Amino acid sequence: MNASIVMIIASNGYQPIEYTTTKKILEQAGFMVTVASDKAGTAIASDKTTTQVDITLNNVIVDHYAAVVLIGGPGALEHIDNEIVHALLKTAYQLKKIIAAICIAPRILAHAGLLKGKRITGWDGDGELAKILHSCSAIYEPRHVVIDGSIITASGPMAAHEFGTKIVERLSL
Repeated sequence: MNASIVMIIASNGYQPIEYTTTKKILEQAGFMVTVASDKAGTAIASDKTTTQVDITLNNVIVDHYAAVVLIGGPGALEHIDNEIVHALLKTAYQLKKIIAAICIAPRILAHAGLLKGKRITGWDGDGELAKILHSCSAIYEPRHVVIDGSIITASGPMAAHEFGTKIVERLSL
């Protein structure tokens, strides 16, 4: 089993609870977490806390990781139409890697074209998620965490613990 996971965060505005809770659970289970973003250096959370970026997105080699995890927060929308992120996700999907997205990040999966026929959850504070998912032939399930095949999605910070736990469970199969 590959014991490394790449976690993609926004360089500015990632969700700190989703990031720290998920990362802690993954690391406690023995996984090495590599933090990736579009900019090197320090990433700034929506609450202004910071974390060090280990690798830039254009240097991520998906084959080196067991899973790709997308963290939400308002800054995550900077990746919604990012071709590098889309290419990473498509490669991960083709390689049957676990792809996990929380909060607003499942919308990135929709824009990458990975959700046809999939059951998905995510942040829906603007009431748009069902429409977005319908447009890509996915099914919105308003639950904390939804697993469909190799894709794990979660609704937001309150689901971060369950999200991290489900990622560990799927990687342990």
